Order: sequence, then structure tokens, then C-alpha cells
Amino acid sequence: MVPCIQCGKNVERSLHRINESNKKNWNTYCSKRCQSLTKNLQIEIKCHRNDCNISIKRKLSEFRRFKVAYCSRRCAAIVNNKKYPREHGVTKICAFCSKPFKSRKKFCSLECKNKAATIPKNKLLNKISEFFQKEGRVPFKNEVGNYHAFRSRFGTWNKAVKMAGLKPNPVMFADHHLANDGHHCDSLAEKIIDDWLFKRKIKHERSILYPGKRHLTVDFMIGDYWIEFFGLYGQHKRYDQLRELKLKN
Repeated sequence: MVPCIQCGKNVERSLHRINESNKKNWNTYCSKRCQSLTKNLQIEIKCHRNDCNISIKRKLSEFRRFKVAYCSRRCAAIVNNKKYPREHGVTKICAFCSKPFKSRKKFCSLECKNKAATIPKNKLLNKISEFFQKEGRVPFKNEVGNYHAFRSRFGTWNKAVKMAGLKPNPVMFADHHLANDGHHCDSLAEKIIDDWLFKRKIKHERSILYPGKRHLTVDFMIGDYWIEFFGLYGQHKRYDQLRELKLKN
């Protein structure tokens, strides 16, 4: 006989099951009800209405989720009506169209709410101009954020760049470029990295041969550090093969 862990009632169990329960640290229950009561952890708290002192039981998981508990709908209604009073007869001004309306909401309609959430064209163009003034180059579409807003307002990223009075960037990995320090770069991405290092006066070298390898060169070398920029990884099979070969060396 083994006592139920919930109610203490003795339960018949074979020696084999008792040994198995002790080995695996299992609890013994006389019924599914006792098992459910054990797992259904409850705490006793007071109703969250200040004038009500009634104690109630709630599941611990529910209390952690909602943080408040009321003994009845009446108590919940009293608290919520004081916290969020009804605004009958109170006129508000729409935050977007300035139209008077009666509601708790900030906007008079869903249309005004959506329009207010739309980023204006001039604000988007200012982002491009500010980046250009700070970095001295035209940003790529993933460098200023709100890419989908640019697409929806201008059609394409390059059209937005042109609207900002700038010339769109060439394809990132297509052409060779000359960095500001005279280094020849195989792509615009490498030129950006080279210019970043040059601007911060970090001494670096370009296209240094791997030891004992005549056909493999490293993108950048700073002191004893070899730096590779695998910009096309996952896009070209031959490029991925060269990447694996460089990593082994």
C-alpha cells in the first residue's frame, strides 16, 4: 500500500511499480482528480478592488499572465469604469485630419490611422540625403531602413535615390572600382570597406597572395591579420568552392 500524494488515501501497488516509481521519482495518486488537483497550482489572493476584501483562488499561471484578479464581474466593472470612463458627449479632434469626433480613440477613422502611420516622402528622402552627407556616398537599400516604405512611395529604391538628387549605385559586385587611397577593388563593396579603413587611418594592404598559392589572394591584410569579405557566398558555385579552399588554408 502506498499513500496518495494529494489526499493521503492508501493505494494498492505492486512491488514492481513501487520500485519503478522510486527509481524514476514518480508520484502516486489514487485517482485522476487528485492528479489534476496536484498539477493545478492555485494561490489565494484578495480581490484587486480596494473596497473589496474577498479572498479568491486563481491558477498561478493565470495570475502571472494578467497580474490582477477580481472576485466578480461587478468589481472588475467598477475598477475599469473609473480607470477608463465613458466619454459620452466629449468631443475630440482627430490627430490626422483635425475633424471633431466622439470616441476614446486618437483618430476618427481607420483610414486616418493608416495615413498617419505612412512615412511622408520628404522624410524618406531626407534619410538618403543625411546618409550621403555623413558617409560621402549613396546608401544601399539595406543601410537606411524602411525599405518597404521606399518601395511603396517611389516604386523602386533607385527612383527614390534619383528623387533625392543623387545618382544610384552600380551593381554591388559587378565592376571594379578605385578606392580613395588608390587601391584597386574588385567590387563596390570592397571599395566601401577600403575607404572605411583609409578614413580611419588604419594601415592595410590589398590582394596579398596566400603562402604558396599563386592563384589565391586575400581581400585585406592589416598587420598579421588576414581579412576576407565573402560577399557572394551562397550565390555562385565556383565562388563557394574558392571560399572553402581559402578557409582550409
